[in-house]
Amino acid sequence: MELLTIKEILRSFLELLTLTKHAKDSLFNRLSTSSLKRLRQFFQLWSLKTLTNLPDRLTNLWQQLIGSYWFIPTACVLVGILLAPILVTIDEHFDRDMVKEITFAFTGDDDAARAIMTTIAGAVLGVAGTTFSITIAVLSMASSQFGPRLLRNFLTDTPNQFVLGAFIGTFSYSLLVLKAIHKYDVGFGVPQLSVTFAIIMAIICALLLVYFVQHMVHAIQASHVIQGASNEAIKNIHYWYNDRCDIEHQRNIEHHDIKQFHHWSATPIYPPHSGYLQQIYFESLITLSQDYGGVVQINSSLGHFVTDKNVIGYFYQRPADHPINLQKTKTPHLALVPRSPDGLFWQRFAGCIRLEQRLTQSNDIAYSLGQMTEIAVRALSTGINDPKTAVNCVQSLTSCLSIMMRCQPPTPYHFYKPMNETDTANSVSYQSQQPSAILAVVTHMPKISDFIDSSLGEIRRYAAADLMVLKALCQAMIDLNYARVNDAQQQTLIHEIKLIERAGADNLNYHQLADDLTAMCQQAEKFIMSENAQHHYFHYVSDFDAHIRQALQTQSKQV
Repeated sequence: MELLTIKEILRSFLELLTLTKHAKDSLFNRLSTSSLKRLRQFFQLWSLKTLTNLPDRLTNLWQQLIGSYWFIPTACVLVGILLAPILVTIDEHFDRDMVKEITFAFTGDDDAARAIMTTIAGAVLGVAGTTFSITIAVLSMASSQFGPRLLRNFLTDTPNQFVLGAFIGTFSYSLLVLKAIHKYDVGFGVPQLSVTFAIIMAIICALLLVYFVQHMVHAIQASHVIQGASNEAIKNIHYWYNDRCDIEHQRNIEHHDIKQFHHWSATPIYPPHSGYLQQIYFESLITLSQDYGGVVQINSSLGHFVTDKNVIGYFYQRPADHPINLQKTKTPHLALVPRSPDGLFWQRFAGCIRLEQRLTQSNDIAYSLGQMTEIAVRALSTGINDPKTAVNCVQSLTSCLSIMMRCQPPTPYHFYKPMNETDTANSVSYQSQQPSAILAVVTHMPKISDFIDSSLGEIRRYAAADLMVLKALCQAMIDLNYARVNDAQQQTLIHEIKLIERAGADNLNYHQLADDLTAMCQQAEKFIMSENAQHHYFHYVSDFDAHIRQALQTQSKQV
């Protein structure tokens, strides 16, 4: 649920002080309406009807918490606040003579303890401010070099958050232990174990400062940022291309509904509000289509921006005389007779998708690939002019796309298995005639050609005048050819090679460079079209190298 920001609350409070009674009533009405709307969205998201995807929803909530910069530092502060009274209580019941036997334990008086705790608290607070300043400087540099959309990768960096949390957690702990040091309490004395633990934490914080500097120097490198985006993309690819495959169902069902559902009565589906489509909760959507006796088709892909007036799909109502509607089930709320979408349908549908005002990860393959594409495009700008970074992005994208080409693509069709009655002979005989699963949800899954065009194709459009990047793109098509599994992928690679050749011919300044790229593209196209190309090594021989080799051979013969 989205909450009102502090800025909005202050603005409303200032308006309240300057408005008339009628305007104040209008302001209160507007605030109450907005609050009710947000509460309604919350209950739609977490209602019992939509909790069939509870693991995915909890995962998204956990990712949002981890993605925020305050979660881990706040947890460290809470640990410090809880740890201080616990150790002080242990000090009250601990044998003082045993403490003296510990070599590194603190055994001083209350003045020394107070001085040590004051020094530790002031030092770690100053170091925490320094680390925060370094983080801001790194974020500013990363924003200008890699793009503002990659700042999330730095903000969600767990080591960075943990180091800051260790500093402010130690500061909170030191303040509470300092409060527990009583100068004139003879019966209790100095909390020696608590002070000893504070000294140990101060040493750990000093080591963490060294680690923080080394980590930030490593994190700001372009190769590290590209590798992080590549790992995230590979994780998303395995999520969709493995977990979301439903091949067993497709082998055992009749494809009658897949071919016929477009001819059923269709109702347009609109999103509840504008935003980026970040998540589709398939189990909730399957339950919704099952209850209303139809098929839900979602045409928008993850990461697409939609408005509240966009048609993002259709609900196809199953005909009343459809054979499946004659089936008796054990589910009381299942719609034996299909019904048209009503108000409850739209409320439940709002909880089946997640719309955000900004793009986030959320297992979106296109978003992960787009991060590497953005780094490459920004590296090719005149202000940065770093084609080597663009080549590294092309190579990482090639690795991700190669995995996608080898894997089984996810199915756009999602089914459910009905719970059939088996107490009568008629139901048993009917069950033997029915398919093992019923079509419920159809989604739009981008093809491999779409991912190639939106990633490598986008780089090609910005690198049309850079021979190094164009050659890297041509080599990428050759590398992808080793992973292709069908002729359609082969035609996609050949099409991209022709576009690379055309881009170089139209934009390279010197015809010698254009001829060099043309020769490489022609050799690559011939290599991809050849038989058993996946079992041979491609080696590009330029005209210059051919002339040199011929001259050396001629010279060796004369000798």
